[in-house]
Amino acid sequence: MPRPGWTEQHPADWWTASREVLGRVAAESGGDVAGIGLTGQMHGSVFLNEGREVIRPALLWNDQRTASQCEVITERVGADRLIEITGNPALTGFQAPKVLWLRDVEPVQYRHLRHVLLPKDFVRMKLTGELASDVSDASGTLLLDVRRRDWSAQILAALDIPADWMPQVLESAEVSGRLLPAIAGELGLPADLPVAAGAGDNAAAAIGTGIVAPGRISSSIGSSGVLFAHAEQLAIDRSGRLHAFCHAVPQRYHLMAVTLAAGASLRWWRNILGGAISYDELGTLAAGAPPGADGLFFLPYLSGERTPHLDPNARGAFVGLRAHHTRADLTRAVMEGVVFSLRDGLDIMRGLGVDVQLARATGGGARSPFWRQLQADVFNLPIQRTIADEGPAYGAALLAGVAAGVFDDVQEAAAKVRLVEGLEEPNPETARIYESVYGTFRQLYPALHAERVAH
Repeated sequence: MPRPGWTEQHPADWWTASREVLGRVAAESGGDVAGIGLTGQMHGSVFLNEGREVIRPALLWNDQRTASQCEVITERVGADRLIEITGNPALTGFQAPKVLWLRDVEPVQYRHLRHVLLPKDFVRMKLTGELASDVSDASGTLLLDVRRRDWSAQILAALDIPADWMPQVLESAEVSGRLLPAIAGELGLPADLPVAAGAGDNAAAAIGTGIVAPGRISSSIGSSGVLFAHAEQLAIDRSGRLHAFCHAVPQRYHLMAVTLAAGASLRWWRNILGGAISYDELGTLAAGAPPGADGLFFLPYLSGERTPHLDPNARGAFVGLRAHHTRADLTRAVMEGVVFSLRDGLDIMRGLGVDVQLARATGGGARSPFWRQLQADVFNLPIQRTIADEGPAYGAALLAGVAAGVFDDVQEAAAKVRLVEGLEEPNPETARIYESVYGTFRQLYPALHAERVAH
């Protein structure tokens, strides 16, 4: 984080880590591998020159430096037209404003720009030599026509982005290339392995948790927090509060609500407490406080916010703090605030007519019994847990199975998802308390935002 609100990574670090883990998998599996799947953080921008060399560190999904470029995009394309084509408004995290930022702020690097990739697609290039992406990840660039499932010529022209800078776009289970012989030899994998197009982390997680039909959502608490709902047809929230993206299921779509600092809020709080306490111990500590944290609220907007506020300048806050509050109260307030922020997205989904009967938990938060029960009570939904906690990686492997011919289609692959026995059912009394507490939580951001703007 070179400046507040800026987040960057060196793509070479992803490739180093990918080589290491693929080598370990190859050794542990004895080379018995049918294909490779890809998933990764969405929205990041990897800038390459003509020789496919990285020209600067990648700007990440939670980077907030591009507010002025978002205004330019909205002006050039038109707010309604932008949502109509891409399913989304111009948000600071997306890839398109990052390209304009490079043009505006680092013109020397921009003059060398010839290719723009998403993070996982940089790893694909190293594995196969191919420049490609998939429809789900490309949906998060603000450059994809989600109905056509290909780049929007209108938006590229409006932003003066050459079409040949963009990789080809494939459905997630298609073969995007094959493992280069030199890389196969280095990793101890069979040469010419098929590499699936793959999916962005949340679409891959939906495959890995079986969210491939209506009625179920996934609830992921990692660094960010995401609610993901399958859609048979494209459904767009015209206010732009929810993302409408292509799904990793061919010709299907999904709605996605995002809170930027979910697990990241708990990690921040753990560091404030000195870093010695484990996440399991934090859950036990939070369970010692009453529902509603004795009148204490936490707004988890440590990195700005996406759903539903679309505010890169939103600020985190404890509200209602008094001298009698304990570490248990503050810890519970942090965890409740994260789930309340996800509930914001769930309410919008329900308002769009999305059928939600059950949620499947994934990500690091799925390992916490307290956080699973908290989601059940705040969402007033039963919570299921998959045996494979890391939904994105598992989903990528299932997509690789389709690409390699192990499975006939994505639905057959997703049917292999196994569930932990039992559910976290909502406690009726606790759910009733949270319904009232959540009503107060919803009033806090507008009040604090109005005060911030006034000053």
